[in-house]
Amino acid sequence: MAARPKQVQAGASEQPRERALQGDASHLRDAELVALVLRTGHAGQDAVELAEELLLRFDGVRGLMSQSAEVLATITGLGDAKVAGLLAVRELGKRFEREGFRKRRIIRGAEDARQYLYLHLAGMEREVLGVFLLDARNRLLATEDLFWGSVDRSIVYPREVLKACMRRNAAAIVLYHNHPSGTAEPSAADQHITRRLKTVLDEVDVRLVDHLIIGAEGIVSMAERGLL
Repeated sequence: MAARPKQVQAGASEQPRERALQGDASHLRDAELVALVLRTGHAGQDAVELAEELLLRFDGVRGLMSQSAEVLATITGLGDAKVAGLLAVRELGKRFEREGFRKRRIIRGAEDARQYLYLHLAGMEREVLGVFLLDARNRLLATEDLFWGSVDRSIVYPREVLKACMRRNAAAIVLYHNHPSGTAEPSAADQHITRRLKTVLDEVDVRLVDHLIIGAEGIVSMAERGLL
């Protein structure tokens, strides 16, 4: 008979679940919080030990929560239920941040959009280019993903950006896209498409406020770099 997976093992007062129920979740270690999602361990490991292994493998919480379902499913000890739980936590985080982001309303650049974009683009293995659509006072009207590309490029059609602006009657936009390879440095292609879009948008009196590039190590604002 196969051994049953070990539950989180500790004294009652030290169990992550008990501490969380007592309102002490903010003091739990990262591994303990992940263990609450996993619920069980694997092959002699308890849930905390399995969580520690995952955090080490993916270099912390952000690395773990950025993995796709396909990657997570290849890891020994992560069955369908565990993978689904991790993905659900990430999606809840995205929705929590999205609601707060929309209520904030004012978008001035990289700092206002940073956490939203990290969560929104987590786990994306292809480039995604999208826009924050703004009114004349830089208040957020909508967020739209417009293009999906390969690992190293996106095909961007200015007319699709213009159509998004017209749908929302936007007076300004902030572009964003991710670099799945990790670096957030603007490439020559990034600079070219940004100049092209700015020229087209200028013709219809829509301001290009910024173009934000998201990599594993941060966000680069092309406006701050003087590249618009």
